[in-house]
Amino acid sequence: MSLHWTEEQYQDYIGQHPPKRNKYGNKKITIDGITRDSLAESNRLEQLKILQRAGAIKNLQFQVPFLLIEKQQGENRNERAVKYIADFVYDEQQADGSYKHIVEDCKGKKTKDYIIKRKLMLYIHGISIKETK
Repeated sequence: MSLHWTEEQYQDYIGQHPPKRNKYGNKKITIDGITRDSLAESNRLEQLKILQRAGAIKNLQFQVPFLLIEKQQGENRNERAVKYIADFVYDEQQADGSYKHIVEDCKGKKTKDYIIKRKLMLYIHGISIKETK
């Protein structure tokens, strides 16, 4: 009895298994060279681009990192920094003509990590995250 596969057997085996799907079921999508984490996020990006062309928003940015906790050197281990990465950041025109800074996240599932980071964003930076689906 052989305990090793031939190359042909291995290739046959891996060809039978579909690629793993994302943990939350979303599929990455690339439009205009920009890869988004989900179809909903991609659709929201297109909506925001239209709003920017119409002048309703300005300074649209994607995947903007915010530092929540600096990296630290502990007695027993080093701890990495904690960051929140916003899907979109932009300035939205208000009724009086002024602009309000918006930090937006396109959420399908609110994980425990996200909820903690959302609370830290408000506590540390005074920013309330706008959530869209």
